[in-house]
Amino acid sequence: MQLSFSTAFILAAFTAVLTPVAAQSCSEATRFGVVSVTPSTLSPGDTFTVNANFTCSAQLGVRPQYTDYYIEVPVNNNGYEPPILLARRTLSTGSLVDQFTTQLPYAYYFASSSYVVMLDTTYPETGTDGSSYSVVGGVESPITLTNI
Repeated sequence: MQLSFSTAFILAAFTAVLTPVAAQSCSEATRFGVVSVTPSTLSPGDTFTVNANFTCSAQLGVRPQYTDYYIEVPVNNNGYEPPILLARRTLSTGSLVDQFTTQLPYAYYFASSSYVVMLDTTYPETGTDGSSYSVVGGVESPITLTNI
């Protein structure tokens, strides 16, 4: 079967439009996962649950090797507010969801600062020579700290 140039062009365009349909529902902002914290208003010692979803990450070609969760001050950090590591985790093979419960550490916090739970996703990329190297990208979820 021989296709004319115009038929082949239309077929190629049609295939290109339909192929990435699943990924089109995911925004670029979800490339490194989606993280949420429940409850999001916390005091030191409170227990909370962190949920991370990597469905869109997988659709956008990111397969997490490691996930690190921190409490951070995203803007106007005064230099005395280093990230506080909550957890370092590895997803189960084939899993696109991570969930864990932890406690807000009795750390030094500043009442005038805004805080977030930061998810740093480490994932492999292939180099120009075919070797693998690791890249890190992150997303955040705001939290409100009280009684600090």
